[in-house]
Amino acid sequence: MKKREKARLSEETKAEKNGEKMTIYDYERKYTHRSNARAAKFLVRFVATVVGIMMFVALFFISKEVYDMNKYAGYAVGAASVLVFLFLYIVPVARILGMGYFVTNVNAKTARAAQKHNRKLRRRIAEKMIDVTAKVDGVGWYDSAAVGRLAIALKTGDEEKLKTTLTELYTGSVKKSAKELIMKSSLRSAAYSALSQTAKVDAVLVVIVNIQLIKDLVFLYGFRPSDAKLVKIFATVLHNSLVAYGLSGMHIGSSVAQSMGNTVRSIPILGTAIAAIVDSSVQGLANGTLTTVIGYQTIKHLNKEYKLQNILDGVDVSESQEEFDAACKDLEKELKRERKLAKSAV
Repeated sequence: MKKREKARLSEETKAEKNGEKMTIYDYERKYTHRSNARAAKFLVRFVATVVGIMMFVALFFISKEVYDMNKYAGYAVGAASVLVFLFLYIVPVARILGMGYFVTNVNAKTARAAQKHNRKLRRRIAEKMIDVTAKVDGVGWYDSAAVGRLAIALKTGDEEKLKTTLTELYTGSVKKSAKELIMKSSLRSAAYSALSQTAKVDAVLVVIVNIQLIKDLVFLYGFRPSDAKLVKIFATVLHNSLVAYGLSGMHIGSSVAQSMGNTVRSIPILGTAIAAIVDSSVQGLANGTLTTVIGYQTIKHLNKEYKLQNILDGVDVSESQEEFDAACKDLEKELKRERKLAKSAV
């Protein structure tokens, strides 16, 4: 069975190389997976809500701890926490979910509508890239020469040129800009973790940095991953936040300082300082790495779905003459069989 499948895929690949159009049935066999769109839509919002609840609870307890020390300071921190939750979590998540995404998990019935939707989205992405390049001075996200060609393709309605130029941008300047965004966010996450040294603050900071990075990458690319992929990304944000919370309670540096022997133990201040430095550096590295994972997971899904929509756009959705003839023959056979059964019954 596996040999037949490999042979079939090999034949399809050869056909594609020879310029033959892939049919929707070939695409369905190779790239379509069974999934429930409604369930994915519910899950992405459910996971985002869980992350939000966890963040809100952490901010509440931070405010309560400050309130127990000073009532007025507690009120101030509480008000700041509400603003942080609203503008650094709710707003970015809403913007991520509000972005368009390519429809690639299709079958023969939904392929044509998906192609139409994806063409419209490509044009919106092109318009956004042109707009950002023209209006935002010094952003440097997109290669200006490629954006110029994009504007010409958009104006002339040249879909093929639009596709090839977008592909050039995604494999060139956009890829470079995405890596820079990931590096900056990872360094920020590491620095914040090194400064905070508090489990609840660490968990909140990791969520904020991770969500901001996803939002920035989605804005850079001009589209978001599909709901099914976004569930995995938000689940990783939740995981990263829980890991960051756990790291704060490990006190790695204390054990390192203790292992340095009598010299360190005889100088309590030095031992404490070494413990704090090691704790912050190890924890900062861990949280920075977790942010890097989120960034590369996001661009992996974005790149994959962009490639799939490109393939889908070249798929022949119309029925071939051979398939139509075969369907007619099957119908004729079925009618003959039913007539024979009717005669035998009489």
